Amino acid sequence: MSEALERLIDQGVGREPAEIVLKGGRFFDLVTGELVASDIAISGGRIVGTCGDYQGREEIDVTGRVIVPGFIDTHLHIESSLVTPHEFDRCVLPLGVTTAICDPHEIANVLGTEGIQYFLDSAMETIMDIRVQLSSCVPATHLETSGADLPVERLIPFRNHPKVIGLAEFMNFPGVVNKDPICLAKLDAFQDGHIDGHAPLLRGKELNGYLATGIRTDHECTSAGEALEKIRKGMHILVREGSVSKDLQALMPLITERLSPYLALCTDDRNPLDIAEQGHLDHMIRTAIAAGVEPLAIYRAASISAARAFGLRDRGLVAPGWRADLVVIDSLEDCRVGIVFSAGRRVTDALFAERRPVEPVGLDSVKARKVRAADFGRLPYNEGETPVLGVLPGKIITEHRRYRLPAEGNQTGVDLDRDIIKVAVIERHGVNGNHANGFVQGFGLKKGAIASTVGHDSHNICVVGAGDEDMALAVNRLSEIKGGFVVVEDGKVTGEIALPVAGLMSLEPYESVRDTLHHLRQAAFALGATLEEPFLQLAFLPLPVIPHLKISDRGLVDVDRFMLIG
Repeated sequence: MSEALERLIDQGVGREPAEIVLKGGRFFDLVTGELVASDIAISGGRIVGTCGDYQGREEIDVTGRVIVPGFIDTHLHIESSLVTPHEFDRCVLPLGVTTAICDPHEIANVLGTEGIQYFLDSAMETIMDIRVQLSSCVPATHLETSGADLPVERLIPFRNHPKVIGLAEFMNFPGVVNKDPICLAKLDAFQDGHIDGHAPLLRGKELNGYLATGIRTDHECTSAGEALEKIRKGMHILVREGSVSKDLQALMPLITERLSPYLALCTDDRNPLDIAEQGHLDHMIRTAIAAGVEPLAIYRAASISAARAFGLRDRGLVAPGWRADLVVIDSLEDCRVGIVFSAGRRVTDALFAERRPVEPVGLDSVKARKVRAADFGRLPYNEGETPVLGVLPGKIITEHRRYRLPAEGNQTGVDLDRDIIKVAVIERHGVNGNHANGFVQGFGLKKGAIASTVGHDSHNICVVGAGDEDMALAVNRLSEIKGGFVVVEDGKVTGEIALPVAGLMSLEPYESVRDTLHHLRQAAFALGATLEEPFLQLAFLPLPVIPHLKISDRGLVDVDRFMLIG
Protein backbone atom coordinates (compact mmCIF):
# COMPACT_ATOMS: atom_id res chain seq x y z
CA MET A 1 0.00 0.00 0.00
CA SER A 2 2.89 2.40 0.73
CA GLU A 3 4.03 2.27 -2.92
CA ALA A 4 0.51 3.13 -4.04
CA LEU A 5 0.39 6.06 -1.63
CA GLU A 6 3.78 7.26 -2.79
CA ARG A 7 2.54 7.19 -6.38
CA LEU A 8 -0.54 9.23 -5.45
CA ILE A 9 1.67 11.78 -3.68
CA ASP A 10 4.04 12.05 -6.64
CA GLN A 11 1.14 12.57 -9.05
CA GLY A 12 -0.50 15.12 -6.77
CA VAL A 13 2.76 17.05 -6.44
CA GLY A 14 3.24 16.79 -10.21
CA ARG A 15 6.47 14.73 -10.15
CA GLU A 16 4.92 12.22 -12.52
CA PRO A 17 1.89 12.23 -14.84
CA ALA A 18 -1.48 11.33 -13.37
CA GLU A 19 -3.51 8.49 -14.85
CA ILE A 20 -6.20 10.86 -16.19
CA VAL A 21 -6.34 14.64 -16.35
CA LEU A 22 -9.41 16.72 -17.22
CA LYS A 23 -8.06 19.84 -18.86
CA GLY A 24 -9.49 23.26 -19.61
CA GLY A 25 -12.63 23.17 -17.47
CA ARG A 26 -13.83 24.68 -14.22
CA PHE A 27 -14.87 22.80 -11.10
CA PHE A 28 -17.65 23.85 -8.76
CA ASP A 29 -16.18 24.45 -5.31
CA LEU A 30 -18.98 23.47 -2.92
CA VAL A 31 -17.17 25.15 -0.03
CA THR A 32 -16.95 28.68 -1.44
CA GLY A 33 -19.50 28.45 -4.24
CA GLU A 34 -16.92 29.53 -6.82
CA LEU A 35 -16.28 28.11 -10.26
CA VAL A 36 -12.53 27.47 -10.27
CA ALA A 37 -10.55 27.18 -13.51
CA SER A 38 -8.29 24.17 -13.03
CA ASP A 39 -7.13 20.82 -14.31
CA ILE A 40 -8.41 17.80 -12.39
CA ALA A 41 -5.89 14.98 -11.95
CA ILE A 42 -7.15 11.46 -11.20
CA SER A 43 -5.28 8.33 -10.13
CA GLY A 44 -6.18 5.08 -8.40
CA GLY A 45 -9.84 5.99 -8.12
CA ARG A 46 -9.08 9.27 -6.32
CA ILE A 47 -8.67 12.88 -7.23
CA VAL A 48 -4.98 13.70 -6.69
CA GLY A 49 -4.77 17.26 -7.98
CA THR A 50 -6.81 20.45 -8.38
CA CYS A 51 -6.10 24.19 -8.57
CA GLY A 52 -3.19 23.78 -10.96
CA ASP A 53 -1.91 22.45 -14.26
CA TYR A 54 -1.27 18.71 -14.61
CA GLN A 55 -0.02 16.25 -17.18
CA GLY A 56 -1.70 12.88 -17.58
CA ARG A 57 -1.14 9.62 -19.37
CA GLU A 58 -4.66 10.25 -20.67
CA GLU A 59 -5.83 13.83 -21.10
CA ILE A 60 -9.46 14.77 -21.74
CA ASP A 61 -10.39 18.22 -23.03
CA VAL A 62 -13.35 19.65 -21.09
CA THR A 63 -12.85 23.27 -22.15
CA GLY A 64 -15.89 25.40 -21.42
CA ARG A 65 -17.48 22.77 -19.22
CA VAL A 66 -18.06 22.39 -15.47
CA ILE A 67 -17.02 19.52 -13.20
CA VAL A 68 -19.18 18.73 -10.17
CA PRO A 69 -19.11 15.86 -7.65
CA GLY A 70 -21.10 12.75 -8.49
CA PHE A 71 -24.74 12.80 -7.39
CA ILE A 72 -25.99 10.67 -4.49
CA ASP A 73 -29.55 9.31 -4.42
CA THR A 74 -30.05 8.93 -0.68
CA HIS A 75 -33.20 6.84 -0.66
CA LEU A 76 -34.70 4.55 -3.25
CA HIS A 77 -35.90 1.04 -3.85
CA ILE A 78 -34.25 -0.18 -7.03
CA GLU A 79 -37.00 -2.76 -7.42
CA SER A 80 -39.49 0.06 -7.97
CA SER A 81 -37.51 1.12 -11.02
CA LEU A 82 -38.75 -2.22 -12.42
CA VAL A 83 -35.27 -3.29 -13.52
CA THR A 84 -32.50 -5.30 -11.89
CA PRO A 85 -29.64 -3.56 -10.08
CA HIS A 86 -27.38 -4.18 -13.10
CA GLU A 87 -29.85 -2.45 -15.43
CA PHE A 88 -30.45 0.37 -12.96
CA ASP A 89 -26.69 0.91 -12.93
CA ARG A 90 -26.60 1.13 -16.72
CA CYS A 91 -29.66 3.38 -16.83
CA VAL A 92 -28.83 5.94 -14.12
CA LEU A 93 -25.04 6.13 -13.78
CA PRO A 94 -24.66 7.91 -17.16
CA LEU A 95 -26.91 10.63 -15.72
CA GLY A 96 -24.38 11.37 -12.99
CA VAL A 97 -25.74 9.29 -10.09
CA THR A 98 -22.54 7.69 -8.83
CA THR A 99 -23.89 6.52 -5.46
CA ALA A 100 -27.30 5.06 -4.67
CA ILE A 101 -28.41 4.22 -1.14
CA CYS A 102 -31.10 1.60 -1.48
CA ASP A 103 -33.44 -0.25 0.81
CA PRO A 104 -34.29 -3.63 -0.77
CA HIS A 105 -37.39 -4.02 1.37
CA GLU A 106 -39.58 -4.61 -1.67
CA ILE A 107 -37.80 -7.84 -2.56
CA ALA A 108 -37.21 -8.57 1.13
CA ASN A 109 -40.97 -8.54 1.74
CA VAL A 110 -41.32 -11.18 -0.96
CA LEU A 111 -38.21 -13.33 -0.45
CA GLY A 112 -36.71 -12.36 2.90
CA THR A 113 -32.94 -12.77 3.31
CA GLU A 114 -32.64 -14.28 -0.17
CA GLY A 115 -33.71 -10.94 -1.61
CA ILE A 116 -31.25 -8.96 0.53
CA GLN A 117 -28.41 -11.30 -0.46
CA TYR A 118 -29.30 -10.84 -4.13
CA PHE A 119 -28.96 -7.07 -3.75
CA LEU A 120 -25.68 -7.32 -1.88
CA ASP A 121 -24.27 -9.65 -4.53
CA SER A 122 -25.40 -7.26 -7.24
CA ALA A 123 -23.95 -4.25 -5.42
CA MET A 124 -20.53 -5.91 -5.44
CA GLU A 125 -20.63 -6.02 -9.25
CA THR A 126 -22.17 -2.71 -10.32
CA ILE A 127 -20.04 0.19 -11.53
CA MET A 128 -21.93 2.77 -9.48
CA ASP A 129 -21.53 2.44 -5.73
CA ILE A 130 -24.77 0.88 -4.51
CA ARG A 131 -25.03 0.94 -0.73
CA VAL A 132 -27.64 -1.13 1.07
CA GLN A 133 -29.71 -0.34 4.13
CA LEU A 134 -31.02 -3.46 5.88
CA SER A 135 -34.79 -3.60 5.65
CA SER A 136 -36.20 -2.80 9.08
CA CYS A 137 -39.90 -3.50 8.60
CA VAL A 138 -40.53 -6.89 7.04
CA PRO A 139 -43.43 -7.24 7.31
CA ALA A 140 -44.11 -3.52 7.46
CA THR A 141 -47.14 -3.95 9.74
CA HIS A 142 -49.47 -6.60 11.21
CA LEU A 143 -52.21 -5.27 8.94
CA GLU A 144 -51.15 -7.15 5.81
CA THR A 145 -49.72 -10.50 4.70
CA SER A 146 -46.10 -10.47 3.64
CA GLY A 147 -44.07 -13.18 1.96
CA ALA A 148 -41.34 -13.04 4.62
CA ASP A 149 -40.52 -12.13 8.20
CA LEU A 150 -37.18 -10.56 9.13
CA PRO A 151 -36.66 -10.29 12.88
CA VAL A 152 -33.49 -8.67 14.09
CA GLU A 153 -31.69 -12.03 14.28
CA ARG A 154 -31.89 -12.36 10.49
CA LEU A 155 -30.53 -8.86 9.90
CA ILE A 156 -27.49 -8.93 12.16
CA PRO A 157 -25.47 -11.39 9.98
CA PHE A 158 -25.50 -8.76 7.18
CA ARG A 159 -24.46 -5.73 9.24
CA ASN A 160 -20.71 -6.03 8.57
CA HIS A 161 -21.04 -6.50 4.81
CA PRO A 162 -18.92 -3.86 3.02
CA LYS A 163 -21.96 -2.50 1.19
CA VAL A 164 -24.21 -2.16 4.24
CA ILE A 165 -24.64 1.27 5.85
CA GLY A 166 -27.15 0.51 8.57
CA LEU A 167 -30.85 0.04 9.23
CA ALA A 168 -33.31 1.10 6.55
CA GLU A 169 -36.31 3.41 6.86
CA PHE A 170 -38.14 2.68 10.10
CA MET A 171 -41.69 2.93 8.84
CA ASN A 172 -43.47 1.60 11.90
CA PHE A 173 -43.30 4.89 13.74
CA PRO A 174 -46.38 4.05 15.83
CA GLY A 175 -44.52 0.93 16.96
CA VAL A 176 -41.53 3.05 17.97
CA VAL A 177 -43.57 5.63 19.87
CA ASN A 178 -45.54 2.88 21.64
CA LYS A 179 -42.37 0.91 22.48
CA ASP A 180 -43.17 -2.24 20.52
CA PRO A 181 -40.58 -4.85 21.63
CA ILE A 182 -39.82 -6.01 18.08
CA CYS A 183 -39.17 -2.42 16.96
CA LEU A 184 -37.00 -1.68 19.97
CA ALA A 185 -34.90 -4.82 19.44
CA LYS A 186 -34.00 -3.72 15.92
CA LEU A 187 -33.26 -0.16 16.94
CA ASP A 188 -31.12 -1.32 19.85
CA ALA A 189 -29.06 -3.61 17.62
CA PHE A 190 -28.13 -0.75 15.26
CA GLN A 191 -27.39 2.03 17.75
CA ASP A 192 -23.80 2.22 16.51
CA GLY A 193 -24.80 2.62 12.84
CA HIS A 194 -27.03 4.76 10.67
CA ILE A 195 -30.78 4.40 11.19
CA ASP A 196 -32.96 5.78 8.43
CA GLY A 197 -36.31 7.34 9.26
CA HIS A 198 -39.78 7.32 7.74
CA ALA A 199 -42.28 9.41 9.69
CA PRO A 200 -44.91 11.13 7.53
CA LEU A 201 -46.70 13.97 9.34
CA LEU A 202 -45.12 12.98 12.69
CA ARG A 203 -44.52 16.12 14.76
CA GLY A 204 -44.40 17.44 18.31
CA LYS A 205 -43.46 15.29 21.26
CA GLU A 206 -44.18 12.05 19.41
CA LEU A 207 -41.51 13.07 16.91
CA ASN A 208 -39.16 13.72 19.82
CA GLY A 209 -39.71 10.21 21.11
CA TYR A 210 -39.13 8.76 17.65
CA LEU A 211 -35.86 10.69 17.27
CA ALA A 212 -34.67 9.77 20.75
CA THR A 213 -33.92 6.29 19.38
CA GLY A 214 -31.14 7.65 17.15
CA ILE A 215 -33.06 7.97 13.89
CA ARG A 216 -31.49 10.77 11.84
CA THR A 217 -33.02 11.04 8.35
CA ASP A 218 -36.48 11.35 6.81
CA HIS A 219 -37.73 11.41 3.21
CA GLU A 220 -41.46 11.71 3.94
CA CYS A 221 -41.80 15.47 4.46
CA THR A 222 -44.51 16.95 2.25
CA SER A 223 -44.53 20.52 3.60
CA ALA A 224 -41.88 23.08 4.47
CA GLY A 225 -43.24 23.43 7.99
CA GLU A 226 -42.93 19.72 8.72
CA ALA A 227 -39.42 19.61 7.25
CA LEU A 228 -38.24 22.66 9.19
CA GLU A 229 -39.42 21.21 12.51
CA LYS A 230 -37.53 18.00 11.75
CA ILE A 231 -34.39 19.92 10.79
CA ARG A 232 -34.59 21.86 14.05
CA LYS A 233 -34.76 18.54 15.85
CA GLY A 234 -31.58 17.27 14.25
CA MET A 235 -32.91 15.38 11.25
CA HIS A 236 -31.33 15.43 7.80
CA ILE A 237 -34.20 15.88 5.33
CA LEU A 238 -34.11 13.93 2.07
CA VAL A 239 -36.03 15.97 -0.50
CA ARG A 240 -37.95 13.54 -2.69
CA GLU A 241 -39.03 13.77 -6.31
CA GLY A 242 -40.05 10.45 -7.81
CA SER A 243 -42.51 9.13 -10.35
CA VAL A 244 -45.35 9.35 -7.82
CA SER A 245 -44.15 11.22 -4.75
CA LYS A 246 -43.26 14.77 -5.78
CA ASP A 247 -42.21 16.95 -2.85
CA LEU A 248 -39.55 19.15 -4.43
CA GLN A 249 -41.87 22.08 -5.08
CA ALA A 250 -43.22 22.10 -1.53
CA LEU A 251 -39.76 21.90 0.05
CA MET A 252 -37.99 24.27 -2.33
CA PRO A 253 -38.16 27.27 0.06
CA LEU A 254 -35.84 25.35 2.41
CA ILE A 255 -33.18 24.62 -0.20
CA THR A 256 -30.96 27.55 0.74
CA GLU A 257 -27.26 28.04 1.33
CA ARG A 258 -27.95 28.14 5.08
CA LEU A 259 -29.96 24.91 5.26
CA SER A 260 -28.29 22.91 2.48
CA PRO A 261 -25.91 21.12 4.91
CA TYR A 262 -29.03 19.49 6.39
CA LEU A 263 -30.66 18.49 3.10
CA ALA A 264 -30.10 15.77 0.53
CA LEU A 265 -31.93 14.53 -2.57
CA CYS A 266 -33.71 11.27 -3.27
CA THR A 267 -36.12 9.78 -5.80
CA ASP A 268 -38.01 7.01 -3.98
CA ASP A 269 -38.57 6.07 -6.95
CA ARG A 270 -38.44 6.77 -10.70
CA ASN A 271 -39.20 4.30 -13.47
CA PRO A 272 -37.20 4.01 -16.72
CA LEU A 273 -39.82 5.88 -18.76
CA ASP A 274 -39.70 8.95 -16.52
CA ILE A 275 -35.91 8.72 -16.38
CA ALA A 276 -35.78 8.68 -20.19
CA GLU A 277 -38.22 11.59 -20.54
CA GLN A 278 -36.98 13.80 -17.69
CA GLY A 279 -33.85 12.43 -16.05
CA HIS A 280 -33.00 11.47 -12.49
CA LEU A 281 -31.33 13.68 -9.86
CA ASP A 282 -30.18 15.89 -12.74
CA HIS A 283 -33.88 16.60 -13.33
CA MET A 284 -34.29 17.71 -9.72
CA ILE A 285 -31.28 20.00 -9.98
CA ARG A 286 -32.47 21.63 -13.21
CA THR A 287 -35.99 22.07 -11.85
CA ALA A 288 -34.81 23.66 -8.62
CA ILE A 289 -32.43 26.13 -10.28
CA ALA A 290 -35.08 27.11 -12.85
CA ALA A 291 -37.38 27.93 -9.91
CA GLY A 292 -34.80 30.21 -8.31
CA VAL A 293 -32.84 27.92 -5.98
CA GLU A 294 -29.18 28.89 -5.67
CA PRO A 295 -26.95 26.39 -7.52
CA LEU A 296 -24.65 26.08 -4.50
CA ALA A 297 -27.55 24.90 -2.32
CA ILE A 298 -28.91 22.26 -4.68
CA TYR A 299 -25.51 20.88 -5.71
CA ARG A 300 -24.50 20.60 -2.06
CA ALA A 301 -27.70 18.67 -1.35
CA ALA A 302 -26.98 16.41 -4.32
CA SER A 303 -23.50 15.45 -3.14
CA ILE A 304 -21.51 16.56 -0.07
CA SER A 305 -24.51 17.02 2.24
CA ALA A 306 -25.84 13.62 1.22
CA ALA A 307 -22.47 11.96 1.78
CA ARG A 308 -22.10 13.43 5.25
CA ALA A 309 -25.62 12.42 6.26
CA PHE A 310 -24.82 8.77 5.63
CA GLY A 311 -21.23 8.69 6.83
CA LEU A 312 -19.66 8.42 3.38
CA ARG A 313 -16.61 10.52 4.22
CA ASP A 314 -14.69 9.91 0.99
CA ARG A 315 -16.96 11.63 -1.56
CA GLY A 316 -18.93 14.75 -2.35
CA LEU A 317 -16.22 17.33 -3.18
CA VAL A 318 -13.88 17.96 -6.10
CA ALA A 319 -10.76 17.95 -3.98
CA PRO A 320 -7.48 16.00 -3.62
CA GLY A 321 -7.80 12.71 -1.75
CA TRP A 322 -11.52 12.41 -2.43
CA ARG A 323 -13.13 9.60 -4.41
CA ALA A 324 -13.11 10.47 -8.11
CA ASP A 325 -16.88 10.43 -8.63
CA LEU A 326 -17.16 13.28 -11.09
CA VAL A 327 -19.76 14.62 -13.49
CA VAL A 328 -18.90 16.87 -16.42
CA ILE A 329 -21.80 19.14 -17.37
CA ASP A 330 -22.32 21.99 -19.82
CA SER A 331 -23.44 24.47 -17.15
CA LEU A 332 -24.73 24.50 -13.60
CA GLU A 333 -28.15 25.65 -14.73
CA ASP A 334 -28.93 23.01 -17.34
CA CYS A 335 -27.07 20.12 -15.65
CA ARG A 336 -26.81 18.26 -18.96
CA VAL A 337 -24.44 15.40 -18.22
CA GLY A 338 -21.66 14.71 -20.70
CA ILE A 339 -18.96 12.61 -19.04
CA VAL A 340 -19.19 10.62 -15.81
CA PHE A 341 -16.41 9.09 -13.72
CA SER A 342 -17.14 6.46 -11.09
CA ALA A 343 -14.19 5.92 -8.72
CA GLY A 344 -11.90 7.27 -11.43
CA ARG A 345 -13.30 5.05 -14.20
CA ARG A 346 -14.83 6.78 -17.20
CA VAL A 347 -18.35 5.42 -17.66
CA THR A 348 -18.72 3.72 -21.05
CA ASP A 349 -20.61 0.79 -22.52
CA ALA A 350 -17.37 -1.20 -22.39
CA LEU A 351 -17.10 -0.60 -18.65
CA PHE A 352 -20.60 -2.00 -18.08
CA ALA A 353 -19.67 -5.05 -20.15
CA GLU A 354 -16.97 -5.93 -17.60
CA ARG A 355 -19.49 -6.63 -14.82
CA ARG A 356 -20.19 -10.19 -13.78
CA PRO A 357 -23.86 -11.19 -13.95
CA VAL A 358 -25.79 -12.16 -10.82
CA GLU A 359 -28.31 -15.00 -10.98
CA PRO A 360 -31.89 -13.68 -10.60
CA VAL A 361 -34.06 -14.90 -7.74
CA GLY A 362 -37.74 -15.29 -6.99
CA LEU A 363 -38.80 -16.38 -10.48
CA ASP A 364 -41.84 -18.26 -9.13
CA SER A 365 -43.06 -15.89 -6.43
CA VAL A 366 -46.65 -15.31 -7.63
CA LYS A 367 -48.71 -18.02 -5.92
CA ALA A 368 -52.13 -16.39 -5.91
CA ARG A 369 -55.22 -18.54 -6.37
CA LYS A 370 -57.29 -18.08 -9.51
CA VAL A 371 -60.09 -15.56 -9.03
CA ARG A 372 -63.57 -15.17 -10.54
CA ALA A 373 -65.60 -12.09 -11.34
CA ALA A 374 -67.92 -12.94 -8.45
CA ASP A 375 -65.02 -12.48 -6.02
CA PHE A 376 -65.12 -8.73 -6.70
CA GLY A 377 -68.86 -8.42 -6.06
CA ARG A 378 -68.75 -9.27 -2.37
CA LEU A 379 -69.67 -5.75 -1.29
CA PRO A 380 -73.16 -5.80 0.30
CA TYR A 381 -75.17 -2.65 -0.34
CA ASN A 382 -74.75 0.00 2.32
CA GLU A 383 -77.49 2.64 2.55
CA GLY A 384 -75.14 4.85 4.54
CA GLU A 385 -71.76 6.19 3.53
CA THR A 386 -69.02 3.87 2.28
CA PRO A 387 -65.29 4.46 2.92
CA VAL A 388 -63.42 5.39 -0.28
CA LEU A 389 -59.66 5.75 -0.81
CA GLY A 390 -59.06 9.24 -2.18
CA VAL A 391 -56.06 9.41 -4.51
CA LEU A 392 -54.04 12.64 -4.55
CA PRO A 393 -52.02 12.99 -7.78
CA GLY A 394 -48.30 13.17 -7.04
CA LYS A 395 -48.78 11.93 -3.46
CA ILE A 396 -48.71 8.52 -1.85
CA ILE A 397 -50.99 9.84 0.88
CA THR A 398 -54.61 8.79 0.23
CA GLU A 399 -57.52 10.57 1.85
CA HIS A 400 -60.24 8.85 3.87
CA ARG A 401 -63.37 9.87 1.97
CA ARG A 402 -66.96 8.71 2.45
CA TYR A 403 -69.77 8.57 -0.14
CA ARG A 404 -73.25 7.18 -0.60
CA LEU A 405 -72.73 4.78 -3.50
CA PRO A 406 -75.36 3.31 -5.87
CA ALA A 407 -76.78 -0.19 -5.57
CA GLU A 408 -76.24 -2.96 -8.12
CA GLY A 409 -78.85 -5.47 -7.03
CA ASN A 410 -77.93 -6.25 -3.44
CA GLN A 411 -74.33 -5.08 -3.93
CA THR A 412 -72.67 -1.67 -3.67
CA GLY A 413 -71.70 -0.46 -7.14
CA VAL A 414 -69.19 1.87 -8.73
CA ASP A 415 -69.99 5.51 -9.46
CA LEU A 416 -68.21 6.49 -12.67
CA ASP A 417 -69.69 9.99 -12.64
CA ARG A 418 -67.79 10.67 -9.41
CA ASP A 419 -64.75 8.67 -10.54
CA ILE A 420 -65.29 5.94 -7.92
CA ILE A 421 -64.32 2.44 -8.99
CA LYS A 422 -63.45 -0.83 -7.25
CA VAL A 423 -60.12 -1.74 -5.73
CA ALA A 424 -59.06 -5.16 -4.45
CA VAL A 425 -55.98 -6.73 -2.90
CA ILE A 426 -55.30 -10.46 -3.27
CA GLU A 427 -52.64 -12.26 -1.22
CA ARG A 428 -50.08 -13.69 -3.65
CA HIS A 429 -47.43 -15.39 -1.50
CA GLY A 430 -49.35 -18.62 -1.01
CA VAL A 431 -49.88 -17.97 2.69
CA ASN A 432 -53.63 -17.64 3.23
CA GLY A 433 -55.43 -16.69 -0.01
CA ASN A 434 -56.89 -13.48 1.47
CA HIS A 435 -59.00 -11.23 -0.78
CA ALA A 436 -60.25 -7.77 0.23
CA ASN A 437 -62.47 -5.39 -1.76
CA GLY A 438 -63.10 -1.67 -1.52
CA PHE A 439 -63.54 1.53 -3.51
CA VAL A 440 -61.11 4.17 -4.76
CA GLN A 441 -61.55 7.62 -6.27
CA GLY A 442 -59.15 9.46 -8.54
CA PHE A 443 -57.93 7.08 -11.26
CA GLY A 444 -60.33 8.32 -13.94
CA LEU A 445 -61.13 4.86 -15.32
CA LYS A 446 -64.39 4.62 -17.23
CA LYS A 447 -63.96 0.95 -18.12
CA GLY A 448 -61.55 -1.96 -17.84
CA ALA A 449 -59.02 -2.76 -15.14
CA ILE A 450 -55.38 -2.32 -14.14
CA ALA A 451 -53.60 -4.90 -11.96
CA SER A 452 -50.13 -5.22 -10.48
CA THR A 453 -47.96 -7.47 -8.30
CA VAL A 454 -46.09 -4.32 -7.24
CA GLY A 455 -48.02 -3.35 -4.10
CA HIS A 456 -46.01 -1.70 -1.34
CA ASP A 457 -44.84 -3.04 0.95
CA SER A 458 -45.98 -6.64 1.03
CA HIS A 459 -46.46 -6.79 -2.73
CA ASN A 460 -49.71 -8.62 -2.90
CA ILE A 461 -51.74 -8.20 -6.07
CA CYS A 462 -53.60 -4.91 -6.30
CA VAL A 463 -56.25 -4.25 -8.96
CA VAL A 464 -58.54 -1.35 -9.74
CA GLY A 465 -61.37 -1.53 -12.23
CA ALA A 466 -64.79 -0.51 -13.43
CA GLY A 467 -65.94 -4.08 -14.14
CA ASP A 468 -65.61 -7.36 -12.26
CA GLU A 469 -64.91 -9.53 -15.32
CA ASP A 470 -62.01 -7.35 -16.43
CA MET A 471 -60.62 -7.23 -12.89
CA ALA A 472 -60.61 -11.04 -12.67
CA LEU A 473 -58.93 -11.38 -16.07
CA ALA A 474 -56.23 -8.91 -15.12
CA VAL A 475 -55.46 -10.67 -11.84
CA ASN A 476 -55.28 -14.13 -13.39
CA ARG A 477 -53.04 -12.88 -16.19
CA LEU A 478 -50.53 -11.68 -13.60
CA SER A 479 -50.07 -15.25 -12.40
CA GLU A 480 -49.50 -16.44 -15.95
CA ILE A 481 -46.70 -13.94 -16.62
CA LYS A 482 -45.17 -14.50 -13.12
CA GLY A 483 -45.87 -10.95 -12.01
CA GLY A 484 -45.92 -7.47 -13.48
CA PHE A 485 -48.53 -4.99 -14.69
CA VAL A 486 -51.61 -5.83 -16.77
CA VAL A 487 -54.21 -3.62 -18.46
CA VAL A 488 -57.54 -5.15 -19.56
CA GLU A 489 -60.27 -3.56 -21.66
CA ASP A 490 -63.57 -5.23 -22.59
CA GLY A 491 -62.34 -8.74 -21.89
CA LYS A 492 -58.98 -8.39 -23.65
CA VAL A 493 -55.45 -7.80 -22.36
CA THR A 494 -54.40 -4.56 -24.05
CA GLY A 495 -51.08 -4.09 -22.32
CA GLU A 496 -48.72 -5.94 -20.00
CA ILE A 497 -45.18 -6.12 -18.75
CA ALA A 498 -43.70 -9.20 -17.12
CA LEU A 499 -41.72 -8.65 -13.92
CA PRO A 500 -40.65 -12.20 -13.01
CA VAL A 501 -37.88 -11.33 -10.54
CA ALA A 502 -39.91 -11.57 -7.31
CA GLY A 503 -42.87 -10.14 -9.24
CA LEU A 504 -41.07 -6.78 -9.11
CA MET A 505 -38.33 -6.56 -11.74
CA SER A 506 -37.92 -7.32 -15.42
CA LEU A 507 -35.19 -9.46 -16.90
CA GLU A 508 -35.15 -7.22 -19.98
CA PRO A 509 -32.83 -4.27 -20.69
CA TYR A 510 -34.07 -0.97 -19.32
CA GLU A 511 -34.66 0.30 -22.87
CA SER A 512 -37.22 -2.50 -23.42
CA VAL A 513 -38.86 -1.77 -20.08
CA ARG A 514 -39.03 1.92 -20.98
CA ASP A 515 -40.70 1.22 -24.32
CA THR A 516 -43.16 -1.26 -22.82
CA LEU A 517 -44.09 1.20 -20.09
CA HIS A 518 -44.91 3.77 -22.74
CA HIS A 519 -47.32 1.30 -24.37
CA LEU A 520 -48.78 0.41 -20.97
CA ARG A 521 -49.39 4.03 -20.15
CA GLN A 522 -51.25 4.50 -23.42
CA ALA A 523 -53.35 1.40 -22.72
CA ALA A 524 -54.25 2.85 -19.29
CA PHE A 525 -55.11 6.22 -20.81
CA ALA A 526 -57.45 4.41 -23.23
CA LEU A 527 -59.46 3.32 -20.18
CA GLY A 528 -59.81 6.98 -19.18
CA ALA A 529 -56.95 7.03 -16.67
CA THR A 530 -56.09 10.60 -15.74
CA LEU A 531 -53.11 10.03 -13.43
CA GLU A 532 -49.70 10.77 -14.86
CA GLU A 533 -48.31 7.56 -13.35
CA PRO A 534 -51.26 5.18 -12.79
CA PHE A 535 -49.20 2.03 -12.22
CA LEU A 536 -46.97 3.31 -9.44
CA GLN A 537 -49.92 5.18 -7.95
CA LEU A 538 -51.73 1.83 -7.87
CA ALA A 539 -48.76 0.29 -6.07
CA PHE A 540 -49.19 2.63 -3.10
CA LEU A 541 -52.86 1.92 -2.41
CA PRO A 542 -51.97 -1.09 -0.17
CA LEU A 543 -49.29 0.76 1.84
CA PRO A 544 -50.65 0.87 5.41
CA VAL A 545 -47.88 3.02 6.85
CA ILE A 546 -48.89 6.09 4.82
CA PRO A 547 -51.98 8.10 5.87
CA HIS A 548 -54.91 8.07 5.75
CA LEU A 549 -57.01 5.22 4.28
CA LYS A 550 -55.40 2.18 2.61
CA ILE A 551 -56.41 -1.35 1.68
CA SER A 552 -54.49 -4.56 2.33
CA ASP A 553 -55.33 -8.20 1.75
CA ARG A 554 -56.90 -8.13 5.23
CA GLY A 555 -59.28 -5.24 4.48
CA LEU A 556 -59.51 -1.47 4.69
CA VAL A 557 -56.90 0.14 6.96
CA ASP A 558 -57.45 3.34 8.91
CA VAL A 559 -53.79 4.38 9.09
CA ASP A 560 -54.45 7.23 11.51
CA ARG A 561 -55.76 4.72 14.05
CA PHE A 562 -53.50 1.95 12.72
CA MET A 563 -56.33 -0.58 12.57
CA LEU A 564 -58.49 -2.55 10.17
CA ILE A 565 -61.97 -1.12 9.64
CA GLY A 566 -63.44 -3.55 7.12
